[in-house]
Parts: sequence; C-alpha cells; structure tokens
Amino acid sequence: MKQKDILTLAVVAIISGILSLVLTKVVISTPEKRSQEVETINAITADFPKPDSKYFNSQSVDPAQPVEIGTSTNPNPFTGQ
Repeated sequence: MKQKDILTLAVVAIISGILSLVLTKVVISTPEKRSQEVETINAITADFPKPDSKYFNSQSVDPAQPVEIGTSTNPNPFTGQ
C-alpha cells in the first residue's frame, strides 16, 4: 500500500465513525422517549360468580365439579399391567 492509500482509509474510517455516531443519536431513541403506557388487567382468581338464573337453573349440570372416571386402585397405572 502506498502512503496515500493509508491516509484515504484513515479519513474514510473517521468520517464513517462520525456519521454512525450521528445516525445512532437520531435513529435510536432515548429511554425517556421509550416510555409507554400499558393497560393493566385484574388478577386471575379462583372465584367463579354464580351464573345468571336466566340461563342456568338449580338443576343444571355444574361443569366445575370433579368427575371420577373408573374405580381403578392401581397405584402404578403406566407399567403395562
């Protein structure tokens, strides 16, 4: 390389460094500008309100009741027996 080529590379490196610094200041926003309000929701609870009597009467099936299927007493059901 000639002396002229090294000087040209140094000038290009300095100019590209300054240009990239300026562009990052313009493109990337500051933390103050990045704040955003979000909607909050209520916490999930295990409480279920009583359904409307217009749709469910006292003899309706309660799908939340535990259902036991079968009467297996096998303590280890996945051993293939």
